[in-house]
Amino acid sequence: MPGELTAPAEMERTYIDTVERNSLFHRELRRRLQSAGLELVDTPAEATAIMVISADETNQRVLSVSARNVPTEYEVYYHVEYSLLSGEKTLLEPQILTRTRSYTYDETQVLGKAREEQLLREAIAKDLVRIVVKQLATL
Repeated sequence: MPGELTAPAEMERTYIDTVERNSLFHRELRRRLQSAGLELVDTPAEATAIMVISADETNQRVLSVSARNVPTEYEVYYHVEYSLLSGEKTLLEPQILTRTRSYTYDETQVLGKAREEQLLREAIAKDLVRIVVKQLATL
């Protein structure tokens, strides 16, 4: 698969340090790292590398409104900040990634639009993980 991770030896046993353990980004990152053959450990003491995810947030904002002041277009964004450490050595300096996608909103299709928003968040999280994996592969 293109962009598959060939991680440096320091990442053999990796601990992911994050406060957002149930986020889309964290779950997808874990899945991709494990599928690449990395052992993800439960404590920093067991790890040969620590991936620090210092920001992992997603939300939406209104892009446009109708003449009646009803939102007609939203932007979904996902923002992550991360770095990679191995002992006293910094393998990857702090990185900041933000991705956005917009979608139109129709108040008569609330359920469908909520599902569209969720699918956009999932797609953005996967895109961000793909970028992270590509960066890790270059180490």
